[in-house]
Amino acid sequence: MQHLERIFIAQKIETGKEILIEGPPLEALCFQGGRVGSIVTLTDPEGNDFRGRVTLLSEEEASIFIFETFPLPTESSLEIVLLQALPEKERMELIIQKATELGVSAILPFQSERSISLKEREAKQKKAHRWQHIAIKAVQQSRRAKVPYVGKCRPFQEVLEDCREDGLRILLCEKEGENLKGILKQSLTQKIYVMVGPEGGFTDREVKLAKEKGFIPVKLGQRILRTETAAISMVGILQYVLGDLG
Repeated sequence: MQHLERIFIAQKIETGKEILIEGPPLEALCFQGGRVGSIVTLTDPEGNDFRGRVTLLSEEEASIFIFETFPLPTESSLEIVLLQALPEKERMELIIQKATELGVSAILPFQSERSISLKEREAKQKKAHRWQHIAIKAVQQSRRAKVPYVGKCRPFQEVLEDCREDGLRILLCEKEGENLKGILKQSLTQKIYVMVGPEGGFTDREVKLAKEKGFIPVKLGQRILRTETAAISMVGILQYVLGDLG
């Protein structure tokens, strides 16, 4: 799983001055859709974040005027990987946008037994090619320094195999599950995998497979939430309890 790096500047950055960038920082700027007049977030070697305006851009270099510094980092120390069952209509775009604003590190769409397939969804309206672009736009709007990776839609079992690194694994279930507050109180990890199912929830087989990979079924309250509401709410709760919200 690839993470898209922030615009990291290996030199001292000062407000009120211009800096020239080239190489990997320039590539990151172009990936984020940078152009003359764009506002971007940059990070110095000490982890401090700055805001700057692109004043010059060519294939070889870019000039950025630094006009603001943040008192605290714009990126959370909590790494959240959202595994999201593919929903219908515009819901995936909403999930990507809001989860990005809330600070997720990666979004991995998947097809479960009860979710729509990408082929069926694309037949109605082709949007999957825009997913990474939506994340980039959300980063610009929220002043984040790092663009989360948005993967291609893959089978349920395939995305489970991406959860190889250590971390807390949470599976949102409609019918039953452990108490979320209790699990988070005991958690010392800074990496969390959250798997959100489709409308109708996961099948018993999928729950069994996820448990075998270390996922803990959790019930998010007594009400039935839409998949986009569950995903966005869960990311917000995690950032509030273990991350940088609040």
